[in-house]
Amino acid sequence: MERKVFNRIKVVLAEKRLTNKWLALKIGKTEATVCRWANNKMQPSIEQLFVIADALNTDVRALLNSNMELDVMNPYDMIKEHYAAK
Repeated sequence: MERKVFNRIKVVLAEKRLTNKWLALKIGKTEATVCRWANNKMQPSIEQLFVIADALNTDVRALLNSNMELDVMNPYDMIKEHYAAK
């Protein structure tokens, strides 16, 4: 069974009932750029991810990983957990 991968920017926008156009206006990018990010045609830089997260009022990790418990896990614990699983 193939696992479907969802774009986290697209998911967070949908959860917050916001549009690509709204995000584009909020962060000073074109709607086409946001659309490319949301459709995995292009990826934002790390710096831009922080701007996006701020605009969406969410943790930047929520844009990177859908399985994180953001209230519990900090980045150091995430890295330790990742390497311990190997």
